[in-house]
Formats: sequence, structure tokens, C-alpha cells
Amino acid sequence: MSTGYVYHELYGWHDTGTHAGLLPADPRRGLQPFRHFENAEAKRRVHELVVATGLVDRLTRLAPRPATDEEILLVHTPGHLARLVAANDTGGDAGDGGSPFGPGALDIARLATGGVIRAAEAVVDGEVDNSYALVRPPGHHALSDVGMGFCMLANIAIAVSAVRASRGVERIAVVDIDVHHGNGTQAAFEDDPNVLTVSVHQDRVFPPDSGFVTERGTGAGHGYALNLPLPPGTGNGGYLEAMRRVVLPALHRFRPDLIVVAAGFDANPVDPLARMMVTAGGYRQIGRMLLDAAAELCDGRIAFAHEGGYDPVYVPFCAHAVIEVLAGVEQPFEDPFGVNFDNQGQQELQPHQETAIEAAEKLVAEIG
Repeated sequence: MSTGYVYHELYGWHDTGTHAGLLPADPRRGLQPFRHFENAEAKRRVHELVVATGLVDRLTRLAPRPATDEEILLVHTPGHLARLVAANDTGGDAGDGGSPFGPGALDIARLATGGVIRAAEAVVDGEVDNSYALVRPPGHHALSDVGMGFCMLANIAIAVSAVRASRGVERIAVVDIDVHHGNGTQAAFEDDPNVLTVSVHQDRVFPPDSGFVTERGTGAGHGYALNLPLPPGTGNGGYLEAMRRVVLPALHRFRPDLIVVAAGFDANPVDPLARMMVTAGGYRQIGRMLLDAAAELCDGRIAFAHEGGYDPVYVPFCAHAVIEVLAGVEQPFEDPFGVNFDNQGQQELQPHQETAIEAAEKLVAEIG
């Protein structure tokens, strides 16, 4: 089994500036200078763990290239691209007032988007069996005309549109396991019955006004957007049940030609921006379920694109576990935190989580 791996050191050079977590530092408001939650550490440390454990030797390195204007405009408006171009020399904000970037950020964002395109193309072309794109900045919140949620460009939506245009791939399923709703990807394909978007996320954590189970898509795309907002505190038991009863049945009904996974690791127990409890062991099982589904449904064609995850100590173990699954590692690297996190109270499926899963489960039958 060959696993493509996209990473570039420039991803760590995307500069989100001096912040107090989410807010600009301002001593008048008691906001001491620190760093933005979306900084280079978590993803840089993922790559370094992949190298330090020798996992990188099991991977096929894929060099990213910048996304072109034509590819970006498959999803974004000319106005959004023009605003980013105008701010590339000075720095600015992606659009929502909470997604800062420094000089040269658009160049890096193009390389991130191009990295996801490269990962998807390599799978479709049979160059590799599956792939993992460890890119930054993230992309699943970016809308056609505005960036948001730390995202400048819609990495996955652009990659999906690009491979459909260049490779003739007809049906693509996007499974978003980031703890935040994949609103940008959903919006990009909300009226398209040939792209299934499934988002499993913490209820109303971000954006707080989206990701409801009632959001189903529009027009011809109605029924092809599926959301499962889980209650805060959901752990491995709830997530694995959601995979078994909602995500996998949805994929089987849709029968995609390619699966793309928005691989966010911010549902872990210590993430600063969410309140979930999925451990590296849980992510490993999720990765295995998705890989097996791809083997059954689309000749194994599956590409993972890294999204969120903001604890630099634990995220590397979560991502490493998934990459090991893709690479067919039979003796996985031990999660040193597992003895604690895997045994925390209420890791098992809880009744109120069951209720949320049931609500989404009822909608799977509408997927054609």
C-alpha cells in the first residue's frame, strides 16, 4: 500500500501574528500579547513526529504546487481573490475579522490549496493508493466571497472542483470530522447532487449559527448535505457510533468515486477551542472505518486533508494514528496519553448523544 504525503515547511511560515488566543493583543482590555490559537506548532509537530518515528519512510512524498487563479475561481468569487491579492504584500484578514494573516500569506495559502489538489490527483491517477495532505492554513470554513475561521481559501472545495474538472470524477463524498462545522465546503456544493458533504461536529461551537441537522442542501442538492451536531463532551463511543450509523451508511448509499476527508483533530480532549474527548485511539478507528469504506466503494480512493487541531502536544499523536492506518502500519506507535484519555469518564456513548445520532440517522435514507 502506498500513501502519498504532502508537506512543505512554508506551511509553518503562515503568520497569524501576536494575539491573545482569538483576539488582538490590547493591554487596555487586559489582553496580554501571546499568540493566535491557529499557529504553526501543532502541524509542525505532526510532521516532526512522522519523521521521528520513521513513519515518513513508509510514505511517498508529494510536492505541492500553488493553486492557480483558475482553480481558485472554481469556488471563490473574483472579488474575494482580488482582496487577498491586494493584501498579500501587507497582510490583513481573510474577511471575518478573526482570521489574520501576514505578508506573503496568499502565496502560502495557494501552496496549501495546491497541496490538497496534488493529494487528490495522485489518488485519482493511481500514483498512490491514498494520501494525506498536512497543509496550512486550513480551508473548510472559507465561503465563496469571504474567508473565515482562520481559512483564506476553501482547500477541499477547490480540490474537489479541480479533480472533477481535470479528471472527470463524477461523484465525490466529503467527510468532515473537524470539531467545527464544515460550513464552507457545504456551501460550495449545497445545490449539487454529485457531491455529498457529511459533517460530524460539536453542536454550535463554530460557526455558532450553522451545522444544524435541518441543513440538507438546496434545489437538486437537497438531501446531499448531512450534518450531525454532537453534544459537547462526546468521546470515542459517540463518535464511533456516529460513524457506524450515519457516516458509513451515507457513503454506501451515495457510492462515491472518491472520498475526501477533512481531517480536523480538534475533537481531542485537550483542544483549547472545543469540548470533546476523542483520543488518538478513536481517530485511529475512524481512519480505519473510512479506509475500509473507500476500499469497498471506490477502489480505495481516499484523500485526507488536514484542517484544525490546536493543542500542539496531543494533535501530533492523533494525526500520526490516522496516517499509520493509511500506510498500513501493523505495529502502531503507542499514544503515551492513552492510559489517561482513553479511560476518562463518559467515553462511552451517552443517552443524549444517542438522541443526536438518531436525528441524523433518519435522514440517511434520503441520499440517492
